[in-house]
Amino acid sequence: MIAWGTPRARAVLATTILGSGMAMLDGTIVNVALPRIGAEFSASVTDLQWILNGYLLALASLILIAGSLGDRFGRRRVYVAGVIWFGLASLLCGAAWNVPVLVAARVLQGIGAALLTPGALAILQSSFNREDRSRAIGAWSGLSGVATAIGPLVGGLLVQAWSWRLAFLVNLPVAAACVFLALRFVPESKDDQAGHPNYASALVGALGLALLTGGLVEQSYVVAAAGAVAMIAFGLVQRRSADPLVPPELFGNRTFLLSNVLTFLVYAALGGVMVLLVLQLQISLGYSPTASGLASVPLTIVMLLASSTSGKLAQRYGPRVQLIAGPVLIGLGMLLLRNAVPGSSYLTGVLPGILVFAVGLAAVVAPVTATVLASAPDHHAGVASGVNNAVARTGSLLATAVLPAAVGLVGDDYANPSVMTAGWQMALVLCAAAAIVGGLLAFGVDNRVLAAAPEQDEAPHPGECLHCGVEGPPTHIRSGEKAHQ
Repeated sequence: MIAWGTPRARAVLATTILGSGMAMLDGTIVNVALPRIGAEFSASVTDLQWILNGYLLALASLILIAGSLGDRFGRRRVYVAGVIWFGLASLLCGAAWNVPVLVAARVLQGIGAALLTPGALAILQSSFNREDRSRAIGAWSGLSGVATAIGPLVGGLLVQAWSWRLAFLVNLPVAAACVFLALRFVPESKDDQAGHPNYASALVGALGLALLTGGLVEQSYVVAAAGAVAMIAFGLVQRRSADPLVPPELFGNRTFLLSNVLTFLVYAALGGVMVLLVLQLQISLGYSPTASGLASVPLTIVMLLASSTSGKLAQRYGPRVQLIAGPVLIGLGMLLLRNAVPGSSYLTGVLPGILVFAVGLAAVVAPVTATVLASAPDHHAGVASGVNNAVARTGSLLATAVLPAAVGLVGDDYANPSVMTAGWQMALVLCAAAAIVGGLLAFGVDNRVLAAAPEQDEAPHPGECLHCGVEGPPTHIRSGEKAHQ
């Protein structure tokens, strides 16, 4: 075990920050680069959807099984494999010569992200002395969160400095440094009691999600229906499996179920708006990539400053009020963003909506995942965290698949400022409605759920937020032999 403050401790911490920070940074950079990608390849809305959804699809499909791979085969080994995979896929993204190649590279990138995303916390948990783990996790959380905060700005600067390709190629030196540090300083660890990863469940779930997403993006209802059938089959496989990827009994708890539905709706709304915001700012309002990246920075700053306090308030007074008020504020912020139209200034058209949106997001993100964890049995804490993260990614994935066509953005319509603005305003209404419905569901949540959660000795308790960002819900650790997320 490693003691805090030693050179090796700093190296292990740097390894986890570089890997997870690279994945989070990439998630925000790509949005800023989309208009330039579309212009270079004369891409349609469907092309842009696949560039985003290829990554999200792989990540959402595999993130549940990725943690168990690390437990069984070695956490450092799987983490390093994920970083290398992500780096090579980034190289292919940067070298892509057409849309199909870029989409394929993004799928590969999502696989790498799924392998490395659960690994950072697992490495910290298994490497540091028991009394130092909370400090190490807190440092990792804060410093990794900075990557999320600066992502849009860095993305804009890179795109504007040379090309959208630089937004992917910047991952190569980061990945190389991460692998070097991991192999030199990170001890290997695994769970000798870990069972076999449930590959059959992961395959059926991934197939269902891929067919459902593809059918929605391409507007093929037959394919979408096949995906829905496959997802039902996934549920049946879970019910019959002796070692299910997602234990069905978790959803027998009303608070767990409602909290995950709320997560799905909020992140669906968030995913849809964040993609269209960049297009609206650059195409309709004439912002540069750097300016459009800067426009959303207040959102992430508010999240970083307020999320921990939000989680602690929920722990003290119960999460229900925040789970209701947060999504409602998110919806109101989205409606205010309808003022972000050609001719409006940033201070009056964009910033008010961003700030209200940010306050709502900070109010809900930490408490909702804390509620999910606290409503699950201790021995399912790891998988509960994974389910919540996968639900959030799936919400963003399906929103990105459905929303453009639902608001009349097809073909290259997004390049027309007037059509883009009309679609933008309609999308905000739909996304605001989804967020507000999520908040109303929170009336059914047990307000005592966090008060009943046990205190943690070796890791933050459920009310403390780790990694509260806009790309996905925070990752928490609960004590217990099987908690690995």
